[in-house]
Amino acid sequence: MANVTQARRSTVALKSAMAVSGLIMVAYLLAHMYGNLKIFNGREAFNEYAQHLRTIGEPLLPHEGLLWIIRVVLLVSVLLHVYAASTLWRRNRAAAGYVGGKRYQTKQNRTGIQRSYASFTMRWGGVTIALFIVFHLLHLTGNQVHPGGATPSPYDRVVNGFEIWWVVLAYAVAMIAVGFHLWHGFWSALTTLGQNHSSTRRDSKLNTFAIAVSVIITVGFLLPAFAILFGWVG
Repeated sequence: MANVTQARRSTVALKSAMAVSGLIMVAYLLAHMYGNLKIFNGREAFNEYAQHLRTIGEPLLPHEGLLWIIRVVLLVSVLLHVYAASTLWRRNRAAAGYVGGKRYQTKQNRTGIQRSYASFTMRWGGVTIALFIVFHLLHLTGNQVHPGGATPSPYDRVVNGFEIWWVVLAYAVAMIAVGFHLWHGFWSALTTLGQNHSSTRRDSKLNTFAIAVSVIITVGFLLPAFAILFGWVG
């Protein structure tokens, strides 16, 4: 009984850790989306915003001090999120009796009242997002990858990249994956933290809230990309 209690507590702790780390990343996405929309204010305003991020807190903080704090918090959140998700997934497979890729349970009612398309795509959506983050950092942050031409200007890096159709396509696929991931993840995180008081997902107001947050973030990130591709910006 002691071992069972310890395992349950560990699972609850992992779910809570995944929920909190996920919400931290949602907050970052909202802030990042807001910054990206400044592209509509023109080159000078966007470059000034990018430079301001590096000087916030000076002289109390060193140059780029706040950015590095944010990066460390995000990195810890991502690693914790991935670790918790992979550990819970392995436990779920073991508990469900997967043998040879099949479950012992009946296949009736596969969808279930608590399931959604987003919940089925969480794992592969997470892999897609992880690959995109690597490309995104090399492109717009590190400037090691520069479709459209290398430039020290943050505004020009964004515009040069999104003037290329395949860059926008890859960006759109990644952001749609983010949207689905957020839909289920945001609802699941708030449910884990005790904010869902509905007996089913369909009746939960949090489900509507989660959809709204995922749509706002997805559309907010895609607006600059398509505006540049169609020549409305840049």
